[in-house]
Amino acid sequence: MKRKCLALFSGGLDSMLAIKLITMQGIEVHALNIDIGFGSDPAKNETLAKRAAMAGATFESVNVRSKYLQDVLFNPKFGYGKQFNPCIDCHGFMFRTAISMLDDYNASFVISGEVVGQRPMSQRNDAMVHVKNLADDKDDIVLRPLCAKLLKPTLPEREGWVDRDKLLGLNGRNRSPQLSLAKEFGFSDFESPGGGCPYTMEGFSNRIRDFIKYDKNMGEDDLQSLRYGRHLRLPDGAKMIIGRDQNDNSKLEALKLEKMDIIDCGDIIGARSFIDKNASDNDKKLAANLAISYCKSEPNLIYEVKIASSIIQATKCDKSEAARYFI
Repeated sequence: MKRKCLALFSGGLDSMLAIKLITMQGIEVHALNIDIGFGSDPAKNETLAKRAAMAGATFESVNVRSKYLQDVLFNPKFGYGKQFNPCIDCHGFMFRTAISMLDDYNASFVISGEVVGQRPMSQRNDAMVHVKNLADDKDDIVLRPLCAKLLKPTLPEREGWVDRDKLLGLNGRNRSPQLSLAKEFGFSDFESPGGGCPYTMEGFSNRIRDFIKYDKNMGEDDLQSLRYGRHLRLPDGAKMIIGRDQNDNSKLEALKLEKMDIIDCGDIIGARSFIDKNASDNDKKLAANLAISYCKSEPNLIYEVKIASSIIQATKCDKSEAARYFI
C-alpha cells in the first residue's frame, strides 16, 4: 500500500525540501498551509500551490483563523517571544490541526521543514517536546525530515514507512546545505527565510497590543485590518485607519469592519479612512481633517465630510499632525 502524509507548508525552502525528501521515497504528500490570519490571498495560494507541486505535493489552504484567535493568540501556555509571537503554542496548534485531518485524507503521518536550532523559540530540542505535547502527538507520528537524524526515530521510521537513512541531520541557522539542495533539485522559487511571521514584527505587535488595550474582543477582520494602512489612536481614544495606497484601500474596504465607520470625503480622490463608531465629536472632527489631508485636497478650503449621519466641516492640515497619533 502506498503511504500518504500531510505536510505543514509555508512555501519556504525548508518545507519544500522536506516534501521532496519524502516524495523521493515514493510517499504521497498533501501540503497544508495553515491559515492563522495571513494566508487567504488567492495570488499567494496560487504561488504556494506551484511551489508544493515543484516539490511533488498537492496543496490546500486551511482556514483556522477563528479557532487560532480563541485558543492560541491571547492565551499561550508557553508565552510570547520578543514580540506578540506565541511560537511554541502556534507550532503545537498547527501540528494538532494536521494530525486531526489525517483520517480525512487516509494519511499516516505529518511532516514539517523544521530544523533543530534554526528558530530560537520553537525549534530547540526542549521546545519540540512542548510542541509534541501541545500537538497531542501520542502516536509519535510527526516527522522532521531535515533534522530527523538528530532526533529519536519516529513511528514512520521505526515501522519502515520512511527510510531514515535517506533523511538529514541539519542543525542551526546555516542555510548553505539547504541552498545546495535547492540547486540540486532545481528549486528557484521559494519564500525567503527573512520574510518572517507578522507576529514577530514590532510594528504589527504594537498594533495588536494597542487594539486589545481598548477592545478585548478582536475578530478575524479586526486582526486582518492591522495589516493595512496607517493606524492612529486619537486624543479621546478613537481608532482611525488611513489607507496608504490603492491596495490598502481595496483590502480595507473588503473587510467587515463592523466597529468602524467609513469617513466619506465625497468625490475627492485619495486614501480611504475609517474611524471607530463610538468616536467622540472631537475625535471625529480631527479625523475628518486628517482624512481630507490624505486626499487630493487644497489648503484653506472647507470640505464637507460625512461620518455615519454626521456632516463635518473639514480643512486640510499638515500630515505631521497625523504622525503624532501613529501607533
